[in-house]
Amino acid sequence: MLDRLCAAALFCALLSHGCNQKDQHNFLHAASQHSGQPTQSLAVYEPWFGHPKHISVGYSSHDPEVVRRQIRQAKTLGISGFVVDWYGDREPFIDASYALLQQIAVSEHFHIAMLYDESSEEDGATDVALADFKTFHDTYLSANTPGRAAYLMYEGKPVIFIFPKGGHTDWNRVRVDLNKWETPPLLIYEDGPGQYGNAFDGYYPWINPGKEGWKADGSAWGEQYLSDFYERMQSKYPDKIAVGGVWSSFDDSKASWGLNRHISARCGKTFSDTLSVLKKYYPPDNPIPFVLVETWNDYEEGSAIEPGIPNCGAEPAQAPSR
Repeated sequence: MLDRLCAAALFCALLSHGCNQKDQHNFLHAASQHSGQPTQSLAVYEPWFGHPKHISVGYSSHDPEVVRRQIRQAKTLGISGFVVDWYGDREPFIDASYALLQQIAVSEHFHIAMLYDESSEEDGATDVALADFKTFHDTYLSANTPGRAAYLMYEGKPVIFIFPKGGHTDWNRVRVDLNKWETPPLLIYEDGPGQYGNAFDGYYPWINPGKEGWKADGSAWGEQYLSDFYERMQSKYPDKIAVGGVWSSFDDSKASWGLNRHISARCGKTFSDTLSVLKKYYPPDNPIPFVLVETWNDYEEGSAIEPGIPNCGAEPAQAPSR
């Protein structure tokens, strides 16, 4: 458990034009020092670089030294854990990356959590999920598995994030199966419950421009979307875990699946503004359990903070050279 959140370090290191958003610094610092459960800052981590179907960023997710460097860099910014994309045996390269991350995280006193990418197949998605979760439990969460001590826990339970794809999984069936684990996990789903509200323990927002949609100049950064999400969590789901979301930019032009969508970094203001919305709904006397930085290293969708938040003269961010 992280006992402090280095908000000033996070902003000063990421914002290349300097840090002057003292309100945001003080908010995160106060939240982390609250007498209750401290806020943990997590970052979404993409583990597929080095695979030929993804762009080259100058490093491989299978390189232990790269992983150690990334974890140490994240820690200096006050980030206490990576939430790592995982697809089960559908993506062996990514599974190997996850295994490496969890093992190294132990010695680096860092946390790792799984972001489960749901199958997009219309038929069999539930069976795939059931098999994937069993594999994950047996390989990474059962007693004495390598790196088990690094896994992210909350109130004594492992935390699993879910990234929806096709929407064809029967999460009620999955929940029944997961409840048979020796320690049933907490399932954190994107945005809202849909028809499976009882299956999930919490929700997180994802990079979204809001109802006005994507703008060619990237000016729609998601203010109303985030406000609606936090208001909904407080009014409709006070018994669920609310996860904060912050992001700096978005540009999927490099992705093979890209749709030419953009959110401008606005000289670092998008990052500080998304954090300000969180501050409005969860002030220091009502701290949120987790803040999810979206993302650490998704260079294909232009949301990576690993090289720093883009300033006006350096947008979008580029992968760091080794």
